[in-house]
This record gives sequence, structure tokens and C-alpha cells, in this order.
Amino acid sequence: MFFEIISKYKIEKAYLSDINKDLILTYIVIQQKPHKLIDKLADYQKDFDNKNQAERLNLFLTVRKELNETEIKINYKKLTDLLIKRAAQFIFLNKTCFNGLFRLNSKGKFNVPYGKYKTASICDAENISAASQSLNKAEIYQASYGECYQRINDAAFVYFDPPYKPISKTASFTTYTGFEFADKQQQELSLFFKKIDKELGAKLMLSNSNPNDGFFQKIYKGYNISKVYANRYVNCNGDKRGKISELVITNYLKSTIK
Repeated sequence: MFFEIISKYKIEKAYLSDINKDLILTYIVIQQKPHKLIDKLADYQKDFDNKNQAERLNLFLTVRKELNETEIKINYKKLTDLLIKRAAQFIFLNKTCFNGLFRLNSKGKFNVPYGKYKTASICDAENISAASQSLNKAEIYQASYGECYQRINDAAFVYFDPPYKPISKTASFTTYTGFEFADKQQQELSLFFKKIDKELGAKLMLSNSNPNDGFFQKIYKGYNISKVYANRYVNCNGDKRGKISELVITNYLKSTIK
């Protein structure tokens, strides 16, 4: 959403946050040390391209093990070579794991399997450089959504992208980086959404799944709820991939946005 907005509108400042420490680290490295990151990713790209599938699997497992077993206290204000390497590992795993899925087990370890790709765009230098320029207007923090309250005023646009509510019993993912995000947490977020709307007057948007059970219609009663269709590729059954309906919830009508 940030990259889409900044490509179309002139904005003075952006505040980006997530509770995933490695995701935030990676964005800060892209923002501040793009060339060093590109160098490390280029090494991964070369190594990956020169291996057969069995060797690529071993490379993937080695990088995944190192990421999981290396305990690092991340200082987001001091980007050491070790932290830049970790950001490169994070991108490498994202580009080579199954469907680019991010998932942690109960112990907080990344456990997505290898994707078995014939090719993988691990080092996209042009994209990283462009992203770095866009991120120069952003303040990036590891934080929960509640911590953004003090940064919001009536001139702000706030977009929430929480873990989606499962739409079936088999799609039972309700945790994110070790934090539970089930129906109770969805309801708590809706209360925060209403609090900002009432007290700060910002324009708000939230996206989520469409479970077709009236859950979101109930907790966001009185707000504008639209159904949209988005492409989804994460499903072990290829026949079930493709366009799926989602919900976009706002406290404003589309016609009021200039």
C-alpha cells in the first residue's frame, strides 16, 4: 500500500510499522544500506544459479538454519554487516521458499519448506534501489498497531493490514510472529479503529478476508464495507489458487477522496 500511494501522490511523511522484527530490519536496510544489501543478494543469486536442485535445497536449509539459530539483538539504528547479512537471508528465504510464505512454528522458528523453483529473482537490484528512494520519506519501526496513535492527526490516512481471519477450518492460521491474532484480537483492533475515527478524525482503511459469516459486518457496523477480489497463490491445491474475495473497510466514502 505504501509503495502504491507514494508512486501516485506527493506525501510529506509516512510511518510504517510491523511487529515482525526481521521484516522491519529488512526495510530499514533497504532504506539505508541498499548497495551493501544488493552485494550480498548478488552472492546468493550467483550461488543459487550455479547449483542443481539438490544443491539448492541444501543451500536453502543452510540459510534457514543459520537465520533460526543465530540469536541477534537487533539495533535498528546501527546497521552492522551482520544485520545486513540477516536482511539478505530474509529476502533469500522469501524468494526461494514455498510460495513466498512467511510462517513461524510454535518456537518462533521459520519453517517454510523449499520452493523447488527453476529460477528465482533473489537479487532485484533495480527494485531495491527504487524502494530505497521511496522509503526515504518513511519512518520505520517495529511496533504493534496501537503504538501509532500518537502519530495520527486529522490529515492522516491510516491503513491496517492485520493477519487475516481464516475463511475455512483448514485455513486455521491465527498467529503472526508468535503472537495470537484470533477473533478476540480482531475485535480489539476494531475498537482501536473506532477510537481513532472518533478521537482523531483521520481517514481509515482496513483490509481482511471475507469469511461470509457476518463477523466483520458486525464488529465494523456503521462503516463502509466493500468486497474486492485479489489474486492469492498460497494454497497446496493449485485449483484453489486465483481470485478470492476480500473486504475493504473504511470510515469514508470513495467519492470524498481527492
